[in-house]
Amino acid sequence: MFKKILASVGIGAAKVDTVLETEHLQPGQKFNAVIVIKGGDVDQEISGLDLALMTRVKVESDDGEYFTNHVIEKWRITDIGMIAAGAEKHIPFEARLHSETPITEINAGYNQSHVWLETGLDIDLALDPTDRDALHIYPNDAVSTLMEAMDRLGFSLVKADVEKGYLKAPTFQSHSGCYQELEYRPNSRSLFGLQEIELSFVPEAHKTHVLIELDRAFRGDGYVDLTIEHDHVNLSQLCDQLERLFA
Repeated sequence: MFKKILASVGIGAAKVDTVLETEHLQPGQKFNAVIVIKGGDVDQEISGLDLALMTRVKVESDDGEYFTNHVIEKWRITDIGMIAAGAEKHIPFEARLHSETPITEINAGYNQSHVWLETGLDIDLALDPTDRDALHIYPNDAVSTLMEAMDRLGFSLVKADVEKGYLKAPTFQSHSGCYQELEYRPNSRSLFGLQEIELSFVPEAHKTHVLIELDRAFRGDGYVDLTIEHDHVNLSQLCDQLERLFA
């Protein structure tokens, strides 16, 4: 009885560990994992478990800015049943990352972009033991080529973060409740009079939409956008497109 009481407050209770096939992924990519549930000191009924794709977002409010955790996507596994004391269950799991998952593996002077997978057990009368696995998210070919084009045009990536909210342009909009901003500044005086450029992406299966915020000296902010077809990614063409948009 004493062990059951302890388990009900999380002491000696079952634990969960999600073992990913790889932590190195791209937005929209499928991933595989094995969820390992290890029984505690007593038998426990597992009602289910939740996996959540998480990021940290910046929120702007009347009281200023603050950061909070944000659920990009969530998956639920049910009918797990009883886990005996000291026993171990292995549950295979396959899913696809949300296409709007922020990228983390970028060479920015100040990178505030973080993504992880969080797994929690739903145990009757017990606290919710959780497991957190950091993910390394790489840009797709369209985004990485666009970033290379920005470098060629004389702009440096100085900051990356994820903000709460939605992007909306005439031909596309985001759906995840957050969006990433890559902040660029010119290496020297810009021929286009630009002081700062912020790029945000809405990738889809076969194309990536880009919303571009332009901060010009004496003219304030403005927005332009472009769409990159994944089967027509070309560095030279992207450089030309960006120059026309910046002019």
